[in-house]
Amino acid sequence: MPKIESAHGAGGKIMQKLLEEVIIPSFTLRRMGAVGLDEMDDGATVQMDGTRFVVCTDAHTVHPIFFPGGNLGTLTACGTINDLAVMGARPIAMTNTVIVEEGFEIETLQTLLSSLNDVIEPLGVAMVAGDTKVMPPGTLDGIVMSTTGIGEVYGEDIVTDAGAKLGDDIVVTGPIGAHGTSLLAHREGLEFDTDLESDVAPLWEPIRACLDIGGVHAMKDPTRGGTAVALNEIASKSKVELELEEGMIPVQSAVRSLCEVLGLDPLNMSCEGTVVMLIDPSKTSSIIDALRQYPSTKNATVVGKATSGPPRVVMKTEIGGRKVIQVPYGEPVPRVC
Repeated sequence: MPKIESAHGAGGKIMQKLLEEVIIPSFTLRRMGAVGLDEMDDGATVQMDGTRFVVCTDAHTVHPIFFPGGNLGTLTACGTINDLAVMGARPIAMTNTVIVEEGFEIETLQTLLSSLNDVIEPLGVAMVAGDTKVMPPGTLDGIVMSTTGIGEVYGEDIVTDAGAKLGDDIVVTGPIGAHGTSLLAHREGLEFDTDLESDVAPLWEPIRACLDIGGVHAMKDPTRGGTAVALNEIASKSKVELELEEGMIPVQSAVRSLCEVLGLDPLNMSCEGTVVMLIDPSKTSSIIDALRQYPSTKNATVVGKATSGPPRVVMKTEIGGRKVIQVPYGEPVPRVC
């Protein structure tokens, strides 16, 4: 009888198969609005008394819990904020479940919770409920946090994976692959001449600036599975071909070096403070200018275009060829989020 593998939680093909064949069919009622469970988007919509909300949920089990650029608390907050933001929702509230192993240091727990609060408090996001469970020694690797986020739809429409249109520009808000690569380097004790850190950051404010300009047709934060998975999901759901220009994709030199040494692809490495966007080309210049006003998105750039063709992602290589960018089997670096 088949059993769960670590790759089932890694955001690639095997996880998608588990969702489509096991998890989603287990539930009969799967929506309360325009976007529900079947869409497998970053969240779902709920409408109450004429107000539209987006609800998302996520569990975080990162190893190690402290890493260059952040920690489990930072990651928990940013992951939830960004899932709401990429659907065009202003984050307003959050719940947090903490599952902690007996013997875990209370001071460390306080540090993680303070880091979470340091992200959400400036955004006006309230922590409104939660739960705490303690597991016996040896039954859990330290701590797991699971959050639910609630956001109010900011503009006239929500933003979904299925919204990309022919001719849209593909924009990434910063260099890709930094989170997964920095965790891998930290775990393995690898050192570089430059300081390699996670890109973990809350992105609601720069995304709101883009929504104010308009023309944002689709967005996704490339967490598990990286940019390759995020773009493939948009291409598949929007029924467009996304063509990338290899030389235009921003990758930090340390990220590129480590991936080359280990035979990894930066497109498959997770990000936690970068978003891919599909944008009306008439708005691209204004949106790039707006994004570059914020530290976390100052390196935003156009990397390709949505074209007619089969729903897939292709890359024009620097030597003039074209290759299909596949969805990976699983995340090459487990437990990064």
